[in-house]
Amino acid sequence: MHQQYSDEEQDPDKQQKQQPGLDVGVKAQSQGVQVSQEVKDKKMTLEEIKQSGRAERQRRREERRRQQSDSDSESEYLVGKLAEIALTVKEPDLIEGTGLIYDERMLKHENLWDKDYPENPSRISGPFQRCSELGLTERCVRLEAQHSTEDMVLLQHSQELIEKLKRTTEMSTEELKAEAIKYDSVYFNQATYECSLLSLGSTVELMEQILKKKVRNGMALIRPPGHHAMSEEFCGFCYFNNVAIAVKHALENLKLKKILIIDWDVHHGQGTQQMFYNDPRVLYFSIHRYEFGKFWPHLRESDYDFIGEDKGVGYNINVPLNQTGMADHDYLAIFHQVLMPIAFEFDPELVLISAGYDCAIGCPEFNPDFVVVSAGFDSAIGDPKGEMGVTPAAFAHITHKVMSLAQGRVAVILEGGYCLKSLSESAALTLRTLLGDPCPRIPSSQEPCDSVTESILNVIKVLRPYWKCLQYQEFTSDPCPFEEVNLSPPKPDIILITEENKPKEYPESLEPTKVEEYYKVEKRLSPVIDRIIANTDLSIAKNRTCIAYDEGMRAHCSTASYYHPESPDRITRIFDKHTEWGLTQRCTRVETRMATEAELTLIHSSAHVEEIKSFEDKNPFELKRLESNYQSIYLCKDSYFCARMAAGFVLDVVDNVMTGQSQNGVAIVRPPGHHAECSRAMGFCFFNNVGIAAKYAQSKYNVKKVLIVDWDVHHGNGTQHQFYEDPSVLFISLHRYDRGSFYPCTTEGCHTKVGAGEGTGFNVNIPWNNGPMGDSEYIAAFQQVVMPIAYEFGPELVLVSAGFDAAMGDPLGCYSLTPAGYGHMTHMLSSLANGKVVLVLEGGYHLAAISNSMAMCTSILLGDGCPHLPYVKTKDSAVKCIQDVLDVQKQYWKSLKFRVNIKTEKKENTEKAEQEEMERQKEEEMKKIHELAEQLKDVTVIKDTETPREHVVVVENVTEDIGGVEQKIIHTEQPHNGEKSPVPDQSGRDETKGLPQETNSEGTEVPGGGDSPGGNNGENDPTTGCTGGGELLGAEGGSEAPVVPPVSANEVLRQLEAQGHTQMFAVTPLPWCPHLETVSPVPRGRIDTSSPCETCGDSSENWICLVCYKIYCSRFVNEHMLMHGVMETHLMCLSFSDLSIWCYGCEHYIDNLALFEAKNAAHLDKFGSALPRPLSLS
Repeated sequence: MHQQYSDEEQDPDKQQKQQPGLDVGVKAQSQGVQVSQEVKDKKMTLEEIKQSGRAERQRRREERRRQQSDSDSESEYLVGKLAEIALTVKEPDLIEGTGLIYDERMLKHENLWDKDYPENPSRISGPFQRCSELGLTERCVRLEAQHSTEDMVLLQHSQELIEKLKRTTEMSTEELKAEAIKYDSVYFNQATYECSLLSLGSTVELMEQILKKKVRNGMALIRPPGHHAMSEEFCGFCYFNNVAIAVKHALENLKLKKILIIDWDVHHGQGTQQMFYNDPRVLYFSIHRYEFGKFWPHLRESDYDFIGEDKGVGYNINVPLNQTGMADHDYLAIFHQVLMPIAFEFDPELVLISAGYDCAIGCPEFNPDFVVVSAGFDSAIGDPKGEMGVTPAAFAHITHKVMSLAQGRVAVILEGGYCLKSLSESAALTLRTLLGDPCPRIPSSQEPCDSVTESILNVIKVLRPYWKCLQYQEFTSDPCPFEEVNLSPPKPDIILITEENKPKEYPESLEPTKVEEYYKVEKRLSPVIDRIIANTDLSIAKNRTCIAYDEGMRAHCSTASYYHPESPDRITRIFDKHTEWGLTQRCTRVETRMATEAELTLIHSSAHVEEIKSFEDKNPFELKRLESNYQSIYLCKDSYFCARMAAGFVLDVVDNVMTGQSQNGVAIVRPPGHHAECSRAMGFCFFNNVGIAAKYAQSKYNVKKVLIVDWDVHHGNGTQHQFYEDPSVLFISLHRYDRGSFYPCTTEGCHTKVGAGEGTGFNVNIPWNNGPMGDSEYIAAFQQVVMPIAYEFGPELVLVSAGFDAAMGDPLGCYSLTPAGYGHMTHMLSSLANGKVVLVLEGGYHLAAISNSMAMCTSILLGDGCPHLPYVKTKDSAVKCIQDVLDVQKQYWKSLKFRVNIKTEKKENTEKAEQEEMERQKEEEMKKIHELAEQLKDVTVIKDTETPREHVVVVENVTEDIGGVEQKIIHTEQPHNGEKSPVPDQSGRDETKGLPQETNSEGTEVPGGGDSPGGNNGENDPTTGCTGGGELLGAEGGSEAPVVPPVSANEVLRQLEAQGHTQMFAVTPLPWCPHLETVSPVPRGRIDTSSPCETCGDSSENWICLVCYKIYCSRFVNEHMLMHGVMETHLMCLSFSDLSIWCYGCEHYIDNLALFEAKNAAHLDKFGSALPRPLSLS
């Protein structure tokens, strides 16, 4: 013991002045007596003094390590690896404020000969008054209404049309009547021209303020509306097409490249469609009542098969509603199945919403047949067959979905809406959502009606060749079960309006409104609307987000290895990142508390709690022996203390949220919990924090429905088992499965495990196979599975098992999710349960990845905008996985009814469309490369001459003439073909920081692969359920390696642009590391590179420990080298694949002369020849 303490103090960083009485066995004898007396006075035992000394040294080591890590600012992290690019996340830009435009001058536009005309001044004064009553207007940034210029109008309309409207300012009432009958559904007065200019100018003003980042988003309460106005014709209460002109201005004058227009007015905006029908810069998406052409404006071009022309083909999307009475769930289905997937793929820079509220319940234009009111559910308006019309709360939800696009740059422009009460409430709840308030909870969604299902499937049928995201129906020769999908429009018995049969005049415009007949629907539904408004919960918590964290949870640590992945630094680094981004200052801190034993036994057996509690009384040697009784668990005296604190913190956050103190919450806790079973600790987990929280919320707050979403890369087996027969808890898990070979290495995570008994259908597994998954795959799963089921379930509380080991860079998960991807998933979930969402930390073992990812989630919960998320095509294996899940779950969830066959058209037509789309995409990709290349001004050039590496990005000093400018181009090479790869930097400068990389099939680099111990150049036995020898793997995972084609230059450029980086570095090994001194001499001068793993016997891809010279397999086989290095603290190992040397302690490749003998011995055995001996060793 004396020698051990002396050796510790030889570290020059640890040589500090010792306090008397604390350096046992080192001081002189006389001092020893003094020590004994001091120990006696303090009643300290020798063992306590030793523990104090160890704790102090451990604290110093951790502090030094943190300081060393913190000294390398993120901007200095070398981003040669795409994983490091994605992990270097900037603090989100805080663009605050919601713009609001309303001007009473627009009230002057009114019908002089019919005061009851539906398009009247109260259409904007009523919504503004309701917004004021809810206190929304005072929270907005009031923007001044502007008059548009004629030059602006000329962007879409003719000078002749302007002159026609201008002449109405001097007409008499009779002259105005004579002018009005020339147009379909139009009236004029002397103020119409001025109000039209104000309406247009206000639209442009709001859009410009958003683009200038003066406000994040906004709403314009304007009239007259605009989306029916055509280039040469007034139509449908519209004179100038406000949205279309603003969009053209943004394209031509402000140089935007992609704009999304969403038109949810119940009437088709044919004017807007016509203006962008051949323009691929604008995606026009319209949801409108059509009834096969029976509904106004009775146009053939309003049907689903009008998808654009020329370069704009595929960019015009019509969702025609062919029956009345569409309700909330029908509109949500359209957003989930079509609009949001396509919008994500389109990736707009700006979103404009033509927000008509004439599809809302009570509007005369939507005319439902009857309504049955169910008094048993908050805002429900009837049973599935009687629920008619879209409720005001639903507009909050669809607005919330759209706010995830274009980094939140959303402008809502009022169009139609003629039931004043419904219009006012719907517009107010839309504005409330733009302000960041939680979406009101809506009743559990019902089965989408067959009519809307047919419309959605028809849209997918004609658009699939043009959008990669529409992959979840089978296109076969078999007919679709929905008959309308097998037919082609138009209906033969419907008379549609054409240029030939279009009326010359519209005298009905002069007829007085038949008030009793026109408004009978509104009057009949008025009590229903009142009840809906009264039952809609618009409560807002006192605080936005609460946060739980305590450094006391650092006490749980591995005594065997400082480098264990489940380390105390996980929570510290996450909390530090929150502080760095200013998030902790915006959150409410919850008080520390310990979970009681009674709370723990809500999930766990009393025997299990007592077993974990007993660890406090055991010495380190006893604990070390006990570890072998558990799977992937380390023990220390403080494990029980920390596990209780973690569970208690989660319950504290639940209390905070359920009592209305906070809207949502974040628990930065450890140890994690989702693997913990009722009577068994496993996978780093002792108590099931989220499971306990669900039971706690049910017992204390009478919560009827809890949704648990587990996005940790490992399947949450413990949580699944706890609620497998419980219909009150919906458990959805997205996890790496690899056909049961990834931890926890059972078939419980399979998609066929759907629950049992009454809980059948309430367990949803989305198990990924075949390669690393990333943002696109997870977002697709959310759109197709998670969110439709969640809305149908209708939770009162959402708990997220937020593991971040699927993040790019994680050494155990080896997936490629980015912080932006986690942010978007958080945004989607936050629309549920009136915003009552609690994120609980589970796994995640790359400190930079988990810090940025969880901070991004907290930022979203605080109401910050969603970050930009570049679209990448979803992997085929992920599409197959989602299809399998849909096939199983659709029998339990009616919202998944869209997974059906669609009969294909003629093969030649399909092939032609696909060929056209491929050519168009190629043209866009080349344009993108040229644009991005111009941004790459500074590129570090590293050429290879000696040391080959597989699958790495190489930057060559090659220039090409791009747009008249010479640019340096990034290339990807594979050295096993005799091509170029990076070599060590002779200057000794540390060019990289982080984990070894491999390249995935989408062109992004995934840490933990390649030639490191986490990589895999072999394959597992496909006939077995698990890898290698069939043993259960540790919580770190393990599966067959994914196929890894080289990175495409275009993908590198896309990732660089998305992260705002302009430099690229190649991977180079460190020339020195402090762990070189642990390397032992080569035993008997020989290394057998064909030797199998000493644990499992696998020989496909092995590494040799340079400390003890034992041979173990890589992570993608059975990860035995990883576990050996972690548990034995043997940190240096050599790959039999390419003879590279990896250090677990430095998390880096190493190349030093001290390693020559080991590399030479391996080279001699592998290739039969020795390496050239360095001169310095000769």
